[in-house]
Amino acid sequence: MKRTNLVLIGMPGSGKSTVGVVLAKRLSLGFVDTDLVIQAREGRPLQATVDALGYEALRDIEEQTLLELAVERHVIATGGSVIYSEPGMSRLAAHGVVVHLDVPLDELVRRVGDFSLRGIAMRPDQSFANLFAERRPLYAQHAQHTIDCQGLDLEQVCQQIIAVVDR
Repeated sequence: MKRTNLVLIGMPGSGKSTVGVVLAKRLSLGFVDTDLVIQAREGRPLQATVDALGYEALRDIEEQTLLELAVERHVIATGGSVIYSEPGMSRLAAHGVVVHLDVPLDELVRRVGDFSLRGIAMRPDQSFANLFAERRPLYAQHAQHTIDCQGLDLEQVCQQIIAVVDR
């Protein structure tokens, strides 16, 4: 497989799914949301998987899903914890351009609301702010491009992604 995919990474609430659908339409690509693939595979919402099996199991399921994902010419919206899987990230990077949607913490908190219902793969003792601090350098490490989304609307984020991918 060639590098024909566009992979979106970032925190829960960063807009990966929303931006991904719009980008897929604009770029005439397919779209896949790995969280939805996991939910279909497990037959339950992400939060129910976390509640039943724990956050580490969700990360393992996510890694297996990434390793089995075989798509070309797709925008891939990933789960926020994708960056914990070296094999998964290597596979995504081998087949696509990885773009980090960097959104400030206060905006993420506003967008997500009650994150306890979101199916976020995080330790039970961890706050959302702590998770943000832990993940942000990992997103930067794995991304080929980072889009600073502060103050940008959906259209502007898409334009910036298209601009960096076209280069």
